[in-house]
Amino acid sequence: MTSVGKAVRLERIIDRNTGNTIIVPMDHGVSSGPIEGIVDIRSAVNDVAEGGANAVVLHKGMVKAGHRGRGKDIGLIVHLSASTDLSPTKNDKVLVCTVEEAIKLGADGVSVHVNIGADMEREMLRDLGYVSRVCEEWGMPLLAMVYGRGKDINQYDPKVIAHCARIGAELGADIVKVPYSGDPESFRRVVEGSPVPVVIAGGPKMKTDREVLEMVKGAMQAGARGLSVGRNIFQAKDRVKMVRALAHIVHKGGTLEEAMAILNQ
Repeated sequence: MTSVGKAVRLERIIDRNTGNTIIVPMDHGVSSGPIEGIVDIRSAVNDVAEGGANAVVLHKGMVKAGHRGRGKDIGLIVHLSASTDLSPTKNDKVLVCTVEEAIKLGADGVSVHVNIGADMEREMLRDLGYVSRVCEEWGMPLLAMVYGRGKDINQYDPKVIAHCARIGAELGADIVKVPYSGDPESFRRVVEGSPVPVVIAGGPKMKTDREVLEMVKGAMQAGARGLSVGRNIFQAKDRVKMVRALAHIVHKGGTLEEAMAILNQ
């Protein structure tokens, strides 16, 4: 049974009417540096909030730097995991923040990243289990980002994705983030295997906005409860319109063409 505290916080990151969510991760600064779109973190958060995103994912230092004090409200998920692209072991994530720190920052949820098949898989699984326990103590929602990224593992294989989603659910996550398998039929099997809401990752920057909308529409048709997309939102030509177009699909069940019309207004 979900505690009252967790239920209240979940409503800040998941729309209470639709049960779906638009999460925009902006935790890329640790792994990749100040990349395009999040150089000015406060502006990026303001834009996605204005577009109607439900929550953003930030590292603890960026919560302090990006606190706005104005504009539309938006849920806050503090990311607890980190590694850098400069490391030969970049797939090995370590914890750099605690649930208690996130609470002090005003977080509505926390997130942990696990790469299955990486050298430190067992340590990352241990960390996810530990954070899950602490989250239960504090009534804090937990988003698990789980990917198959070991040697000879195809992270877009539906069986791998389904396994990753199930791992997150088995270890206590309230929401699981996994890659999209590429089509609604195969992703439906991923959703069916997870007793907790599944959201899709955005992956690398896509060539066109239409590709992004098509991916999200397909995932929603398969039963996904939304998305956790970074670059394809915060690096969009118009971040506000991109979020509005995605919200039309995620929260209103709109068509691809209707979403494109919003984007091209």
